[in-house]
Amino acid sequence: MNRPEAIAASRTETRFSDIIYEKIVAMIADGRFPVNERLPSETNLASMLGASRPVVREALERLRADELIVSRKGSGSYVRQRPDSSVLDQVPVGSLADVQRFFEFRAGLEASAAELAAHNWQPADRKSIEDALAALERCLESGELGVDEDFALHEAIAAATGNQFHMIVRTWFKPHFTIGQSVTRSLSLKRTPQHVRQVQDEHTAIVEAIVARRGTDAYDAMKAHILNARARMFQGV
Repeated sequence: MNRPEAIAASRTETRFSDIIYEKIVAMIADGRFPVNERLPSETNLASMLGASRPVVREALERLRADELIVSRKGSGSYVRQRPDSSVLDQVPVGSLADVQRFFEFRAGLEASAAELAAHNWQPADRKSIEDALAALERCLESGELGVDEDFALHEAIAAATGNQFHMIVRTWFKPHFTIGQSVTRSLSLKRTPQHVRQVQDEHTAIVEAIVARRGTDAYDAMKAHILNARARMFQGV
């Protein structure tokens, strides 16, 4: 059994709290729970969704962490932002919470990779990274999605670390990397050109820091980029 299969075997079914989390996201996305309005109480949500209060509470905690809702002391939980409903169409049922958690995992992993790449890149690595950035720029100019090009840039940075385990992890979790990048890039195409340019500017900042061998700056730029991508998942369009 390879590593991804072992991970799948350790989690034979989706956690019920993930299902409830996704149901609440859907209700926010379709406007049943409007922005700035208070959510029903935990008890009412539990009854409405056919779940126990602890399960609902866990789902709400994740929604707070993802900045979809905010708690107001003595008043309850309020909807903070309304995601685009297409987010739910692009991920397997029950996996949206995992997509968000994977962004958290990526933030540490890829920030470390960027820092290491800044110290270890060789001329061939630099060319691969800069070529991948240029390919993404062409996608931006032509209005193409650029998922493969986005993946290629992050993979070139991982290769530049000189540490094979960064590449191994990307191979193990390629579907997880791809789905997150696919969702965020497809949402970007629905947003303003300024927004799309901001995403590309984040990539440029990462590459410039790596090429200049500024490890700390590369780490910070990559971490900010991944966490921004995570936040963009739930921003409206």
